[in-house]
Amino acid sequence: MTASVSGSLDSRPRASTPVQSTSIVRDLVALAKPRITSMVLLTAVGGFWLAARSHGSMRASTLAWTVLGTTLIVSGANALNMFLERDTDALMDRTRDRPLPTGRLAPSVALAFGLVMAALAVPALTFGVNPATGLLGSVALVSYVLVYTPLKRKTTHSLAIGAVPGAIPPLLGWTAAAGRVEWMGVVLFFVLFFWQIPHFLAIATFRRDDYRRAGLKVLPVERGDRVTRIHIVAYLVALLATTALLLPIGGRVYGVTALVLGAGLFGLGCYGFAPSAGNGWARSLFAGSIVYLVGLLAALMLAA
Repeated sequence: MTASVSGSLDSRPRASTPVQSTSIVRDLVALAKPRITSMVLLTAVGGFWLAARSHGSMRASTLAWTVLGTTLIVSGANALNMFLERDTDALMDRTRDRPLPTGRLAPSVALAFGLVMAALAVPALTFGVNPATGLLGSVALVSYVLVYTPLKRKTTHSLAIGAVPGAIPPLLGWTAAAGRVEWMGVVLFFVLFFWQIPHFLAIATFRRDDYRRAGLKVLPVERGDRVTRIHIVAYLVALLATTALLLPIGGRVYGVTALVLGAGLFGLGCYGFAPSAGNGWARSLFAGSIVYLVGLLAALMLAA
């Protein structure tokens, strides 16, 4: 009551309220990791588009529910991840300015936000799309939040485990359009699975000090550069082999594009064994992997 009276006598609190509200909204959006969510949404829509073209049917309402449900479930998973990792985020340069480590948002707010997003997402995918898609979304959510996130502090194998929920979105999109899990959707899953490993290992290489300080188990910290680079090249080989399985729906244009992009990314990965390769190489591999994925999906969607 006292606060409301003083606010009526002083214009300054009234002036700061909209700013404070805007700041809270901005921090809630930050919990969803919008750049990551956008990338995930791109792969889900890509999977949906390819399945719809393959089956000769595209329903706008199903696509809308898929986009909504995917956005909600990824946002919820990211928020819950931030809630669970708020202590380690405070120790890392790239994450210490997030809403929870800085104290701009209370942990309870992040927890509630994540749970609400997840609670809305699963019914949206299950009833708005189909039960198979809802199940895939649920598996991605649970494995990311309750399996991958805590294992990051215990084992380097958490990366492969975390790549599973990260690879589900294109399969989710395919299943949403097709109404069931199909072989080509599974191939898309493995393309994203194999792509994520070198992509993340590149980040872990040039951010190794961050991960070491936070006590997170990553290959560059636990087993060194050579082992990390061997893993990168091995997974790139698996990635390029898997992309060849998409030729039946991509055709010649896709095949040529995949070959050119794949050769470039593989060459960049192999350059990691050069004595001069360091953080600059790792940053280039990180950026190159994003260009590769966007280019590959674009070529596949245009050619299908």
